[in-house]
Formats: sequence, C-alpha cells, structure tokens
Amino acid sequence: MQWLKHLKSLLFACKDKNSVAKVHAFIILTGLYINKNNIGNLIASYARVGDILSARKVFDKLSNRGVDSWNAMIVAYSRKLFPDEVLGFYHQMIVEGIRPDSSTFTLAIKACVSLMDLEMGEEIWHKAVDLGYQNDVFVASSVLNLYVKCGKMDEAMVVFNKMPRKDLVCWTTLVTGFAQSGRPGEAIDLYRRMQTDGMEGDSVVMLGLIQACVNLGDSKLGLTIHGYMIRNGLSMDIVVHTSLLNMYAKNGYLEYALHVFKKMPSKNHISWGALISGFAQNGFARNALELLVEMQGYGFKPDLVSLVGALLACTQGGLLILGKSIHGYITRRLDFEKVSATAVIDMYAKCGALSYACALFDRIDSRDRISWNTMISCYGVHGHGKEALSLFLQVKTNLKPDDETFAALLSALSHSGLVDEGQHWFNLMVNKYNIQPTEKHYACMVDLLARAGFVEEAYKLIDSMKNEPGAAVWVALLSGCCNHGKSSIGEMAAKKVLELNLDDLGIHALVSKFFAMGDMWDEVAAVRKLMKETGMKKVPGYSVLDVNGKLHAFLKGDKSHHEYEAIASALHKLDREMRLQDQNEGLLHVALGL
Repeated sequence: MQWLKHLKSLLFACKDKNSVAKVHAFIILTGLYINKNNIGNLIASYARVGDILSARKVFDKLSNRGVDSWNAMIVAYSRKLFPDEVLGFYHQMIVEGIRPDSSTFTLAIKACVSLMDLEMGEEIWHKAVDLGYQNDVFVASSVLNLYVKCGKMDEAMVVFNKMPRKDLVCWTTLVTGFAQSGRPGEAIDLYRRMQTDGMEGDSVVMLGLIQACVNLGDSKLGLTIHGYMIRNGLSMDIVVHTSLLNMYAKNGYLEYALHVFKKMPSKNHISWGALISGFAQNGFARNALELLVEMQGYGFKPDLVSLVGALLACTQGGLLILGKSIHGYITRRLDFEKVSATAVIDMYAKCGALSYACALFDRIDSRDRISWNTMISCYGVHGHGKEALSLFLQVKTNLKPDDETFAALLSALSHSGLVDEGQHWFNLMVNKYNIQPTEKHYACMVDLLARAGFVEEAYKLIDSMKNEPGAAVWVALLSGCCNHGKSSIGEMAAKKVLELNLDDLGIHALVSKFFAMGDMWDEVAAVRKLMKETGMKKVPGYSVLDVNGKLHAFLKGDKSHHEYEAIASALHKLDREMRLQDQNEGLLHVALGL
C-alpha cells in the first residue's frame, strides 16, 4: 500500500514511453492494476509522452471503466487535437451509462469549438445543464467560447450573465468576441463593466480593445489603452505591438505607428505588412514602397498583405512598370488567389492599362463578388459605362449582386452619363433586390442626375433620403449646380457643405467658385477667410512619369526640371507638326469637295 501513495508522482516523473512501460509492468506484477485511479493515471501518462496507442490499449482492456478512465482518454485525444475522437468517446460514455463530469463536458464542448459544430455543442451544453453543471465555471467558459467562435454573441451574453462567478478568461473571451464580431461599442462597454466589477484587464483583453478601436476609428481611446498598458507594465509581445501599429496606421497616425514599429524588440512579416499597408492607405506611396525594399533588406519575404499594400502604392503613383514587377513576383512566389488577383486588376485599371485588367479578369477561374465589383468599377473609372452594365448583367447569372455591386454600377453609369440606365437600376436595387440605398448609392445618383443637368430631380432624391445627407451628396449636387448655373439650389447646397465644417481645400474652393459665379463676393470673402484661418493651403496638382524606374514630377508653370528646355522644345515641335497635319487635312477635304 506504500506504493499507492507514490505511484502517481512516479508516473508523472516519467518522460518517455519506456519509463511509463516499466511502471506499467510494475503495476501488473504487484497487482495494483485493479485500482481504477492507477489505470487512469497510467492512461494519462502514456498520452502525456505521446503514446496514445498504448493508452488506448490499456483503456480497451479495462472491464469496469469509471469516469476517470474515460476522461483520461478524452484528455489524451484533446491534447493531440483529435476532436472527432473526443466526441466519439463522449457519446460512447453516454451510451454505456457513465455520468460525465465537469472535465468531460468542458473538453467535449472544446472539441465542438475546434469543429465549429454549434449544434452538437449546444446539445452537450443542455446535457450539462440537466446534470447540474450550468454554474460550473469551466463548463460555462467552454460554451461561452463556443458561442463567441461561432459568432453567436447574444447567446454568449445570456450564458455570461447567468454565471455566478466570472473569471478573467470569461471576460476576455466576451470582450474579444464583440470586437471581432464587428460590435466594438459593446466590447468597450463590457470592459467598463468589467472594471466596475473590480476585474483588471490583461494583455489579451487589451488586444480585443485595440481591435475595437480600429473598428470604431477611435484613436483617442486607442492612445488611452496604449498608455494604460505602459503604466501598468502589461506585457506587449509582437502581436500586441503589431495591433497597436495597425490601429495607429489605419487611423492616420503614421508617426505613432512608426514609433511603435521602431520600438518593437522583434518584428515579423506581419508587422512590416501592417506598416506598409498603413502608409499606402494614407496616400504615402513612396514611403510604402521604400518600406517594401527595406523589409527585404532585413531578410523578410513580402507576404500578401505587404504586396497588396505595395500595389495600392503603385496605383496611387501610376507606377505601371513597378506594378507589373509585383504582379510577376506574386505569380512566381505566391498563390495567385482572389485577393491578390483583385488588387492587381485594380492596379492595372487605375494605371491606365485597362486591357491588362480585362485580360487578367478573364483568366480568373473562380471569381467572387469582390472580383466582379472591382472589374465593374474599373470600367467605370475609364468611362465605359455600357461595358460595366454588360458585366453587371453577367454577375446576375453567377452571384446575387450586393450593395457594393450596385455602388460600382451606379458610379460607372454616373461617369458615363447614362441617366436612364442609372435610374432604372437604382429602382430595381430598392424594389427587386430589397437593398436599402446608403450614402454612397445616393451620392452616385445625385452625381449622375446633377452632371446631366437634372439638378431639380437630384434635389428631390436628396429630400427623399431617410438619413441626413453627408458631404458626398451635397458636394455632388453643388458641382452640378456650378456646371449648369442653378443658383437657388446651389446656394442651399453650398451652405449645407459649409455647415459640415469639412477640412478639405478642394471642397471649399468649389464653394468659393460657386459664390463667385453668382457675384456673391461677400460669401466668397467669408469662405476665403475661413480657408486662411484654418491654415488650408492649395496643393498644386502635378503629373508623375515613371522613366526607367525613376519618377519625374511636373507642376503647372514649373521650369525646374533639369531637362526642361529639351522637353519644351519637343512639345513645341509636336504642336507645330499637329497643326500642320490639321491644315493639310483641311486642304484635302476642300480639294475633294467634302
């Protein structure tokens, strides 16, 4: 009997299969095999050293198996990440009349999480409740995690609110779940409730809150969370640092993002990708491309996120040659799947190579809705509204159009001035497809009508909106009024634009232009004064040419380029030759009597 006290610790000390086998032999020789606890510990030991086959053999030879033996096998398969086997053992237990305990239910529900089997998980949970385990923190935490992973946040809250005791894991699971489910406000509210209950968050909770700040675009709260982590000495690993970097970058705080990046003790391709994407998304194409080169200099291979960010930078700078190189890199080194293909198509179209975009789109075997939407938008950018409509009609036979599909179509029709078609599909979107128009749909329609001179109809459409119109809608209307001299509606639209206090010089310039066209000089002076007081400065427009991998920028009236004289001479020569060509064609027409 003396051995019984030390057998468990002896088995626990075994580090390999041979050691466990020796203790197993000793148990058989000494007759200790009849003790159920010993057999459960033996099964667990075999499983712990990775010999699940021997564990199963021991289990199968047992004639009278108690819950400990069943749990030992369930734990073994759970550790080996075999969820199907875990559930198989659970169901066999029920069939044989063995009453599951807290460990059984916890691991069985965990297996359902791995399989994303909500229906089976709920069945096991209901069985646990029937047997009185509804208040067990481990079982409740498992079903809470199941609901969160399956996106059932309302059901998760019901379980959470009924729990008599909530540990940090439960709070963390729910906060993170709300953040990842696109309900950031509830994630933050839950964290505040957590603090009220006297529970302090750890790094994992902060990670969920950072994600919530990204979704909300709330940089102020993000700064507060970052400061809290520093003050309280919370550990910040590469995942936390990358999340902070991503939050700052997506909200336009690139200096903070760069500061976090430089302070990171270790970096990976994900952190590089987040920074590259941040610079590209905020319009800093050159910085994004320089980071891509720097990243490779440190030995990191660009991943899909980095390359998509670089493609966006090429799109902004019109860098077709570099975009082609990135396309080639993706084709050679990575899987050319939907995300990368869509990014490359967008790059080609916006860099002026629409034929390349079309050819690539035609070669994609499996097109998703995003691919179709992107190609429709590409036609729209180039003013090919009829081609965009033709492609849209193809979408209908393959996929159900969504709100983004209609936004792309309406934008394309707007750029091409196809008013009747735009009105037709806008009405079908609402009445047939039951898609409620959003700000972007209304902005496209107002732009379509106002561009074509139907300013009164555009205003009536705005008046029918259920929500308060935003800047895009009023600016589209004002632009139409400027082009078609609609003073009364234009004056109202201009005032609405000013009320929005937009920090956009181009929009203020449009308002000033409208007032000047109507000889409303006091209003012009007021707008210009506002622009001066807020520090708005007009950034001159410029063109960029990529010549042998080097960018050349040209501003209106700028003579600083080192080859200005040669360029001016060539342009003068071309102008003279084109004029002569026009004159010769005119003389030919006269001679032929045309």
